Order: sequence, then C-alpha cells, then structure tokens
Amino acid sequence: MKQSLLMEKYPVFDMTLPKAETSCTSVDDIIAALKVRIDAHPKVAYIATFDHYAHTKSIGGTVAETIQDAKNIIFCFGMMLPNPHVLAVRPRAIGVADMGDSFHLTLLEPPMEMATKEMEVWCKALADKA
Repeated sequence: MKQSLLMEKYPVFDMTLPKAETSCTSVDDIIAALKVRIDAHPKVAYIATFDHYAHTKSIGGTVAETIQDAKNIIFCFGMMLPNPHVLAVRPRAIGVADMGDSFHLTLLEPPMEMATKEMEVWCKALADKA
C-alpha cells in the first residue's frame, strides 16, 4: 500500500489491485472478503456497507468516468474510548472502487498503529494470484 496526503491534510493508504491478481471479480466480492476478516477479528465490529456509487448517481452527483462501482465497508476497532475526541476518527472504512481492469482500495490512516497494520494485511491478502 502507498501512503500519501489527500488534499494536503488527510493521511491515506491506497492500493491498486489488478483483477488478474485476485480471485475477486467485483466490488461486492472484495467487500465480502473484507467482511470475513472483520467478522473474524474479536475486537472489530462490522457496521455497514455503503454504496457510494449508487448514492452519488442517485443525487445527480459526479462520478469519474473511470469508476464503474464504488462502495465503503464501515467497521470499528473501538478498543478504547479514552476521551470524546476519539469519536471524530471513528468508525473506520475501506473504500473499494472498480476501475475496469483493477480495484482501487483506500483507507484513512487510523490513529492506532495496530488498526493500520491489520487493515493493510486485509487488503494485501486480496492479491491471491500475484
């Protein structure tokens, strides 16, 4: 995964997954594989899957021509609630976009290193044909 700053302030991790390197054939397949990881983790709670593509289209919003589908899987590690400020960075989400010949996965870097490493492992594990 590649780390960068989005809009010069948001630390994000991005990964391009060529379709030839995964058995997943759709955004839904990727989301399902990530949900298996989320459900298997004893300290992570699945919250929802949001169809960002359908929502944006339904309100007449703009979607890049290269994006064929896009969803977010939303979940929470939530192992501590030391103060109310931490609520601003929860829950977590991984975005998945179908770019035609590849999937693009992206996530905002969480303030907990363990969560970052776990989400990287989940994403990288999708490449089962590398």
